[in-house]
Amino acid sequence: MSAILLAPDKFKGSLDADAVIDALAAGIADVDPGRPVRRCPVADGGEGTVAAALAAGWEPVTTATTGPTGAPLTAVWARDGVSALVELASTAGLAVLPGGERAPGGAGTEGLGTVLAAVLDAGCTDVVVGLGGSATTDGGAGLLRGLGARVLDAGGAEVGRGGAALARADRLDLAGLHPRLRDPAVRVRLAADVDNPLLGPHGAAAVYGPQKGADAAGVAALDDALARWVRVLAAATGTDADALAAARGAGAAGGAGLALTAVCGARVAPGVGTVLELTGFGDELAGAGLVVTGEGRLDAQTLHGKAPAGVAAAARAAGTPVVAVAGQVTLGPAALRAAGFLATYALTDTALDHRDAVDRAAELLRLLGARIATDHPSPTRPMIRSRP
Repeated sequence: MSAILLAPDKFKGSLDADAVIDALAAGIADVDPGRPVRRCPVADGGEGTVAAALAAGWEPVTTATTGPTGAPLTAVWARDGVSALVELASTAGLAVLPGGERAPGGAGTEGLGTVLAAVLDAGCTDVVVGLGGSATTDGGAGLLRGLGARVLDAGGAEVGRGGAALARADRLDLAGLHPRLRDPAVRVRLAADVDNPLLGPHGAAAVYGPQKGADAAGVAALDDALARWVRVLAAATGTDADALAAARGAGAAGGAGLALTAVCGARVAPGVGTVLELTGFGDELAGAGLVVTGEGRLDAQTLHGKAPAGVAAAARAAGTPVVAVAGQVTLGPAALRAAGFLATYALTDTALDHRDAVDRAAELLRLLGARIATDHPSPTRPMIRSRP
């Protein structure tokens, strides 16, 4: 009997990927209790990336660090031998802002640097950093501070936390930088599907600053500060400022990966593709008769590197049909077919309204799981059709 592979991302604000899988699996079992179900939660580099690795058997490691405003917290990263997977969202994300208060100019990535130092201390040599979900626009300056560097103003004093403070940056002191960061044996990859440059109308501040709480004046100030910072960073690392700023993905996560690109040659890699590779999605896909993926909302952004699109592409390449579940679907039939989705199922089709879809997501997903099992029966089980 062919298995159904359940490979959704989280439904943001409602259920994590494991809970989505639990609900779908229960619905499938309601209709076809003997149908094998495989579990493979996925992510695209943002929240849930480490959870996907842990579900695939990676080891959880905890590190005491700080959040985007400096408040202490404990972050979890995933390890598999010499490989490590770290989420920026767990230390510098919107989800860990104290009280949800956004700090567009003052939030920093120092905590991510602390976690990366722990990863290097642990002897890991293949390091993947998921860049999604950031609350920061500091060009990775805080990240370097967490790794032992100092960002100084013209008078030799350290500048403060966050992107706004970079307007005073004059010099980067790398003397105390973690020595293993420059070890040729250490490879750092930045998992993100954002291709924005660092600066300008399509840059980190202009495109993502408003999502992090910046008004028009704040966006302009952050863009100016990042322009200054990239020149300081380039001077300290012997790199070209214009090339750094224009590189694909330089604007991801408020430029957080920029510093790692300059210091150790880190490169942006496709977020969902990297996660699927690390979590063994291909092995789970082998022999499956149907793949079910999904996220909270299937919209135009889904087609630009979000997890369901990546899953659909991988399944289509393997010749396996794929359907999607979502809280809401705004893509038209042609776009969905072009992305590789055989069918889609939305909570809003049966929910009373958006609030009801969020509140009853698990219940409604269970009903959708039953519909999927009915619409796509195992070859050994005839399709159940109602009498006219």
